[in-house]
Amino acid sequence: MKSNYKVAVAMLAGVALGALVVQGLHAQAKPPIYVVTEIDVSNIDAYLKEYVPLAQAAIKAAGGRFLAVGQNITSIEGTAPQRASVQQWESLERYNAYRKSAAFADARKIGEQYAKFRTFAIEGMPQ
Repeated sequence: MKSNYKVAVAMLAGVALGALVVQGLHAQAKPPIYVVTEIDVSNIDAYLKEYVPLAQAAIKAAGGRFLAVGQNITSIEGTAPQRASVQQWESLERYNAYRKSAAFADARKIGEQYAKFRTFAIEGMPQ
């Protein structure tokens, strides 16, 4: 009977220690970065055909994740852009590395022929 108590206490101690370690790891994790881009398009057909596939592929390859993208924007206050994009990134460093990449530069050269971009980053809240 005593050995059963020892096993039970050891299991509880292991679970408690594991929970503390997981909690500590979550506390150390940086919150994600959200990148919002407002896009005013001058030639929507060329923009969608030539720029969007390159840009989306480059973002996904660099670790970005799309949360929202499109042109069905409802203005709550002020003037809404024609299109907008909301992306999630692991960190600002990771996003900046993407911005310095050849894939970004190549896609943006094409995109700037058809649109004007306003981009900003927001640090997420710790979870």
